[in-house]
Amino acid sequence: MTLDFRNVNTLWSSALVETLNRLGLSTAIICPGSRSGPLAVAFAQHPQIETIPVLDERSAAFFALGIARRSGLPVALVCTSGTAGANFYPAVIEAEASRAPLLILTADRPPELRNCHAGQAIDQVKLYGQYPRWQVELALPSSGLDMLSYLRQSGVHAWERSQWPVPGPVHLNVPFRDPLAPVADPDTEILAEGFNIDSFFSAVQPCQPAQPTLSVQTIESYWQTWQSCDRGIIIAGPAQPSNPEQYCLAVAHLAQGLGWPVLGEGLSPIRNWADFNAYLVSTYDFLLRNQPLATQLQPQQVICLGELPTSKVLRAWLAHLRPQTWILDPTDHNVDPLHSRSTHLRISIEGWVSQWKGASSALPISPDRTTLAPYTHKWLRAEQTLKTKINQIMHHQTELCESKVAWLLSQSLPSGTPLFIANSMPIRDVEYFWQPGMLRVQPYFNRGANGIDGTLSSALGMSHHQPSSVLLTGDLALLHDTNGFLLRHYWQGHLTIIVLNNQGGGIFQMLPIADFDPPFTDYFRTPQQINFEQLASTYSVDWQPIEAWAELQDALNPLPEKGIRILEVTCNCQIDTQWRQTTFKSCTADL
Repeated sequence: MTLDFRNVNTLWSSALVETLNRLGLSTAIICPGSRSGPLAVAFAQHPQIETIPVLDERSAAFFALGIARRSGLPVALVCTSGTAGANFYPAVIEAEASRAPLLILTADRPPELRNCHAGQAIDQVKLYGQYPRWQVELALPSSGLDMLSYLRQSGVHAWERSQWPVPGPVHLNVPFRDPLAPVADPDTEILAEGFNIDSFFSAVQPCQPAQPTLSVQTIESYWQTWQSCDRGIIIAGPAQPSNPEQYCLAVAHLAQGLGWPVLGEGLSPIRNWADFNAYLVSTYDFLLRNQPLATQLQPQQVICLGELPTSKVLRAWLAHLRPQTWILDPTDHNVDPLHSRSTHLRISIEGWVSQWKGASSALPISPDRTTLAPYTHKWLRAEQTLKTKINQIMHHQTELCESKVAWLLSQSLPSGTPLFIANSMPIRDVEYFWQPGMLRVQPYFNRGANGIDGTLSSALGMSHHQPSSVLLTGDLALLHDTNGFLLRHYWQGHLTIIVLNNQGGGIFQMLPIADFDPPFTDYFRTPQQINFEQLASTYSVDWQPIEAWAELQDALNPLPEKGIRILEVTCNCQIDTQWRQTTFKSCTADL
């Protein structure tokens, strides 16, 4: 690329954009505005960066988050000055909490036009509080070589900090004086003649951050401690690894080496690579509702892979027992909400297994299931019994209900389908009812802050340029982000949206507040009467009502290759809540 020497602002912006591209940036999301004009022009003109304009800043930010979550690389997010950047805030919070890399560039007024009612000027310095991994206000644009070098190195540092030591958002506040349009300035244009672009960017190249490691002595010490225990469990929490197969193989190696059961969260790929792991337990939430069985299954040691699963039942069980716990997670986050007797090993499960193989002189052979400890056998027998019960109940459930959708998806989606799962009840039904298999479905989700903000936009970002994808969502989560449909003109791919329409916030029906009405209905369940067929028509999106399970199965496999469509499953939240409660009781009896 040739730098844009038309004026100081175009030179400054194009130098920053070229720096980011050479580091590996391939996607930029641009929100319209005047003050951000130099940045928008620089990104739009770069031949190697896909630049997508998005009207709504909140939707834009979650769209960028979805792309970053899927790719594992930073996505640039650009807006004008004023309140525009404030609309990025929910996605910035989610990116920090869920460790997704974002590069946020907020254009700003120059210092002399702040605090004087110049218009569209707010205090944007440290706009996002403590949430960015790094944040800085850049200097005003300058054409001096020393200042351009400062800009280049600031871009390099921003790129690195968005990924290391923990991925997350980085905020650059970028002030501009006029001219904001790319009008010619002879004083700047003349600089092009003696500028050596190759030399200037020669040291700018993608880098691989170092991975956390442990010493051989540390690995062998912990391994001996674990191997001496015959009442241990491994808990595989929510995970969105860049290589799901490698992740699942690593979990299987650890489980087979120890002979411990693996409690696999529905938001982990482990349930979708189930043949890798003979010790997988997916029904732990049900099993632990049976108090006598929960007492028999008490572990002495626990290895947690990342964060804990969603299940409140599992969390309460662990909080009561407080077993010795080791957490394998490569970040600097505190992922122990139970404040247990935990030791945090700052390494991924993949990294642990890789180093363990290199450190151990005698790798354990996968144990025969007949020689497993009675403790592990008890887990696996209970798992098989409960899976059989759940499947029998689901096969006989002919009426439409929310929970069976998650069960059906686990067996009906095309192999390898990317699936975005909305918060509230969908995420919980996946944990309760998603059946283990080998469909290699990769779950995606926003479980950092657990909000419903940006659900549709995140799913569109996740599915952009990807195989045909699916979003499982409730009605309120979808309605909270309908501006995401405006992305359809620039987004490429296919997304099937399964909306569970129970006319409100069904999850609150599961909580004690449901017994207090009023104010429950108006202030918690918040009923809505939106016509989704008309909503789909407004945005030129396909819509199909689902009136039978066979219709849903036929609509899911095969999936279309282009466009967006809504499959509406109409449910009754009161009936579905009663169905879950009845199912919990019937399934956990006589275990």
